[in-house]
Amino acid sequence: MGFKCGIVGLPNVGKSTLFNALTQTAAAQAANYPFCTIEPNVGEVAVPDPRQDELAKIAGSKEIIPTRITFVDIAGLVRGASKGEGLGNQFLANIREVDAIIQVLRCFEDGDVTHVEGGVDPLRDAEIIETELMLADLESLEKRLVRLEKRGQTGDKEARYLSGLMRKAANLLEEGKPARLAEISPEEEKDWKALNLLTTKPVLYVCNVDEDSAASGNAWSARVEEMARAQGAGTVIISAAIEEEVAQLPEDEQAEFLESLGLHEAGLDRLIRAGYELLDLITYFTVGPKETRAWTVRRGTKAPAAAGVIHTDFEKGFIRAEVIAYDDYIACNGEAGARDAGKMRLEGKDYVVRDGDVMHFRFAN
Repeated sequence: MGFKCGIVGLPNVGKSTLFNALTQTAAAQAANYPFCTIEPNVGEVAVPDPRQDELAKIAGSKEIIPTRITFVDIAGLVRGASKGEGLGNQFLANIREVDAIIQVLRCFEDGDVTHVEGGVDPLRDAEIIETELMLADLESLEKRLVRLEKRGQTGDKEARYLSGLMRKAANLLEEGKPARLAEISPEEEKDWKALNLLTTKPVLYVCNVDEDSAASGNAWSARVEEMARAQGAGTVIISAAIEEEVAQLPEDEQAEFLESLGLHEAGLDRLIRAGYELLDLITYFTVGPKETRAWTVRRGTKAPAAAGVIHTDFEKGFIRAEVIAYDDYIACNGEAGARDAGKMRLEGKDYVVRDGDVMHFRFAN
């Protein structure tokens, strides 16, 4: 299981440039005018994980299959998007389909690239986007609340429950706060998610800086980081221009180029790690002579559901899982060594998968 991140922001902040760099394609047209990305561009990239190489080396795997992350480059948003301004309606529809929002904020000056708001101010840009998402959520809730509250007054318990859940979100939105700040019980979690509100999605701020600021950021990115900390959100500093250059270089030249700029890894790697943390995702592995493969699940996932990521039949017929911790697999030089050392465990339906687990599932047909 991968996850889908929507790249959003005002026009001309570097969304499509970043998308092109991340997916190493020219599928998204990066141009100096609003709405150059009319349809959302979708790109999948492999999630780099050096642990896979080590596992494959020990197992003699013929193939390494990483898990993948999907990026969606969504058309630029402007003030009034919640009322249909620009490509607002399309923007809002596309963003409902993603798991998390990567909000690109312009943190660089460039006289050749116009800013739709007349000047660089990433905090103002973030506020514009958040406000439009909150207004769209509020409008969506108000339409549904009128109908549900009427049903609730007639004694409909389900309608009363759902309207109460929606009222939690509406009250926050009316105060100018995103719905993600609502206190939701574990029992309410599923229904809360089903409301599909834009402001419940986790946010990662990407500070798009100039090339000279790529290693340490600048005054604008520092302000964004401060704002993100206050919100409990994540931040990543990236120079989309540098990432685009890196993407065009042969793989064996990329590390040297990054080092020359004071960077130790590509922005993609930092972005994926931040995305994993944001969505609380972990990776487990299946390993054998044919392939070493990575699978992504949310932290807290139990063994049957993890097996279901491979195939639904695995979950339905789950019997048990053979589990070796990554460190034990490496230390024991593979499955046989781990079994001999007593490091292979048999786990049942209640086992909670841990990051790095090497797993083999037993299931009934």
